[in-house]
Amino acid sequence: MLKQRIMTSAVLAPLALILVFYTPLNLFSVIAASIVLLGAWEWASLMGISKPLYRLAYVAVTGVFIATLHFHWPIESLWQSGKLVADANYVFTLAAAWWIVATLLVTRYPKMAKSWSQGIVMPAIAGFLTLIPLWLALNVLRSADYHASEQFGSVLIMVVLGIVWSADIGAYFAGKNLGKRKLMPNVSPNKTIEGLIGGLITAVVFVLIFCYCSDVEHKHWLMYGLLTVVIALFSAIGDLLESMFKREAGLKDSGSCLPGHGGILDRIDSLTAAAPMFALFYAWTVTL
Repeated sequence: MLKQRIMTSAVLAPLALILVFYTPLNLFSVIAASIVLLGAWEWASLMGISKPLYRLAYVAVTGVFIATLHFHWPIESLWQSGKLVADANYVFTLAAAWWIVATLLVTRYPKMAKSWSQGIVMPAIAGFLTLIPLWLALNVLRSADYHASEQFGSVLIMVVLGIVWSADIGAYFAGKNLGKRKLMPNVSPNKTIEGLIGGLITAVVFVLIFCYCSDVEHKHWLMYGLLTVVIALFSAIGDLLESMFKREAGLKDSGSCLPGHGGILDRIDSLTAAAPMFALFYAWTVTL
């Protein structure tokens, strides 16, 4: 399994770099939408939908929402108008509200499971609120200051990916070597409080190193460090939320398309929360 994970990561990492840095805006938007729609396909299985036609219907509805946002906020013009970015922030504010609710659902599982697990309406809405803001966040970040620097938005995406990855790596090693107290055993038995703390520290260290290498003024370091803690915490909630839905559906992985990693959702679960929160903080800072 470890060998498969390493081999898959060795393929995915350069592909991610090419996608983030070297694809034109519109192609980036299409590929990001494709990834999100694959996530929607897997989310349908977490809802208990097994028939391919019904799963395709859920993917199609998700696609309609994405297409609506694309036509309302074309990626190539997002940052040409401060109003467009400010309007997009309402979606991110809705996403932030959802992740606060998701935090409650995760921390109160399984006590609150009956309130949302009956039927498919609530899980379906949860999927929309989880996946669609991710697509918009990636577009907003990728197009940031694009006409001044084509790579600036790519760097922003790498920063949020760095926060997620460093938090994940830090949590793994801290949990493996120091973990004693279970974080949420009903949701994810292997995660520990020590792992969570280790992940937060690693993420903050990553951002501070980035600030140092990017000559960010020292007066901003504390604020960026605190925002990183918030983003990393929500990235952990994104991971736990998917684990909760998998547990409720009786599934180990969301899919099997990535050897050693499971499905698409298993790779982007933390990013579904981290990217919209990062975009919200960044965009409000720029448009104030």
